[in-house]
Amino acid sequence: MEPKKQDTASALKDIISHAKEYGFVFPSSEIYDGLQAVYDYGQNGVELKNNLKNVWYKAMTMLNDNVVGLDAAIFMHPLTWKASGHVDSFNDPMIDNKDSKKRYRADTLLEERAAALEDEGKATEAKALMQAMAKGLDAGDLEAVRQLIIDQNIKCPVSGTANWTEVRQFNLMFSTQVGAVSEDASLIYLRPETAQGIFVNFLNVQKTGRMKVPFGIAQIGKAFRNEIVARNFIFRMREFEQMEMQFFVRPGTEMEWYNTWKETRMKFHQAIGLPADSLKFHDHDKLAHYANAAVDIEYKFPFGFKEMEGIHSRTDFDLKAHQELSKKKQQYFDPEINQNYIPYVVETSVGADRLFLAILCNAYTEETTGEGETLKQRVYLNIHPALAPTKVAVLPLVKKDGLAEKAQEITNQLKFAFNTTYDDGGAIGKRYTRQDLIGTPYCVVVDYQTMEDQTVTVRDRNTMTQERISIADLKEKLGYAVSMERIFEKLV
Repeated sequence: MEPKKQDTASALKDIISHAKEYGFVFPSSEIYDGLQAVYDYGQNGVELKNNLKNVWYKAMTMLNDNVVGLDAAIFMHPLTWKASGHVDSFNDPMIDNKDSKKRYRADTLLEERAAALEDEGKATEAKALMQAMAKGLDAGDLEAVRQLIIDQNIKCPVSGTANWTEVRQFNLMFSTQVGAVSEDASLIYLRPETAQGIFVNFLNVQKTGRMKVPFGIAQIGKAFRNEIVARNFIFRMREFEQMEMQFFVRPGTEMEWYNTWKETRMKFHQAIGLPADSLKFHDHDKLAHYANAAVDIEYKFPFGFKEMEGIHSRTDFDLKAHQELSKKKQQYFDPEINQNYIPYVVETSVGADRLFLAILCNAYTEETTGEGETLKQRVYLNIHPALAPTKVAVLPLVKKDGLAEKAQEITNQLKFAFNTTYDDGGAIGKRYTRQDLIGTPYCVVVDYQTMEDQTVTVRDRNTMTQERISIADLKEKLGYAVSMERIFEKLV
């Protein structure tokens, strides 16, 4: 039978439970009852996340001759965030329900209402609502935003009432002190984004790498935001990881590059296994202060289509702002046109944790197999083989007659090429199930025939079909199947 994919909000509970039970994601400091909106990645989760980061980084830097990497510090001079606009305008509009005492993001309430209108076939009303919200937020008219919530009769899901407070702005940056003595300490921020580390190093990279515009700088790193309303598991957290690339271009060419990167990034998500019908572009109605164009790539999570990656045309806002505040020129001399200018920037920014969640949601599959008395339910993670935490599990049919030793020998031969595990605990069917539940694409079974002809059985996770392969061919055949090259081939 065909696999059954869950597509309701209740599916998220199953995914969260699965993530914890099988070592993907744990609540942080759980023995002390956890910390809201902070999570730890377990032994399988860290492998999957590292694979995602690795494939993103290589797709950016290996497949593009004009994109290089960077690893900037989390702490930056506080004037960085003054220049970027974060000190003055990095805010979220919040509203409280007086009866439930619960706090919500006002824009999220209105976005969810607009999505509901779209589902009801009222696309025109939905668009008008989003435009009215954007107008209010752009003008700083928070009372108009509150009035939209009242006019739409949006109620608190906890109390069921529309008894709302006024809308207020909350700055999302975490601040701390740097210095040995508190009296002498200086205020410093945990970075709310990784992009500024790229901008302040623009000239360092350009000059030392002799880079010519257009060129990009890619970076993976932690960022921190004091999210007032954090929910939906790892979708919105206070400590998270970003994978960003800032692409510096000649002014006037930014829209061409914006459209190029927009299509390139959509192709990437499909190449790593996310289906086209679960992805869509969503153009911004309200542009950030630095952008002249912006679009989100949204994935259909169990809780609806939500942003996973943003592509923004940031103009020259960042470099110009840093030039003005630092009094250091952030200009590039373009020999082709014999002119100095501050480059424009096209940004691609994807949340590593959101991408992880999208892969996990897409991979979680419930399947019914067999008929009649042999009817069985099966759960497995359909993760792209190149991204799977463990690529191959080697299983001796039994632990006697030299089969276990042979299986260990094969494990040792394969583990230098890709992540390989050995398992001899329990019946072979249960061991298959264990590997299915963590997404291992291939199981290699060592049986009595192996001892006679040096062949093994390779079982495919998705189809459960089995193929007899010579031990001598294992590394090459399995290595080909689990290589990131299978993803890169779809990107060029």
